[in-house]
Amino acid sequence: MPLKKELGQHLLVAKGVLSKIVEFISPQESDLLVEIGPGTGNLTKEVLKYPFKELHLIEIDPQMIERLREEIKDSRVFIHQADASKFDLCSLGENLKVFGNLPYNVASLIVENTVFHHRCVPVAIYMLQKEVAQKLQKGAGWLSAFLQTFYSVEYLMSLPARFFMPPPKVQSGLIRLKRKKEVPELDLKEYKRFLTSLYALKRKALKNKLSESLLLEAGIDPMARVESLSVEKVLLLYNTWQKARGEQR
Repeated sequence: MPLKKELGQHLLVAKGVLSKIVEFISPQESDLLVEIGPGTGNLTKEVLKYPFKELHLIEIDPQMIERLREEIKDSRVFIHQADASKFDLCSLGENLKVFGNLPYNVASLIVENTVFHHRCVPVAIYMLQKEVAQKLQKGAGWLSAFLQTFYSVEYLMSLPARFFMPPPKVQSGLIRLKRKKEVPELDLKEYKRFLTSLYALKRKALKNKLSESLLLEAGIDPMARVESLSVEKVLLLYNTWQKARGEQR
């Protein structure tokens, strides 16, 4: 089957790696599993060897869906033709284990969507471009801060291009997201807007983005740059900003 470049399709074909990823997923009898971008079902077929309650496949390509329906005959599997970057994950259940080899061109949007549905996704295991995976774990950007507010990010392993068909021009990285035991109650859309503004023009001192009095109230040096802030400090700054806005109304 010809792959669609515009959909960022690179199929993982290394049998040993597929088995290793399923070990990380560790399906259990009571699990509600969700696979994003199953493609031709290489990883799906490895997962089917394990016990679980349900497996929901989210695939945007109708040709891939047709092939999946032809090759996978398992009453535990449900196929959804949808864009995973916009899909309502919580519509599938309240305790989901999500995984997938994410298309490079929309991987960040899928991670963002996962955060928006964090209340029903305690665990996610994603394959992404290695550089993106590393930035989500250690980088200073709005998406990594958004993600790490709700999840711990563990880098599991790197995968060379030869494990994929067609081989991408970059290496891939596998990460595991585990929802934190205590997560803040936030207006996620507003929090995202705050973060995207805060992380814009990273070289500028924070005093050029927020008032010095607000920064000092949050215990942050007004001359500091956003990349020096921990996620905890970012959240504290957001809460201080929210409080100040409330007092002004």
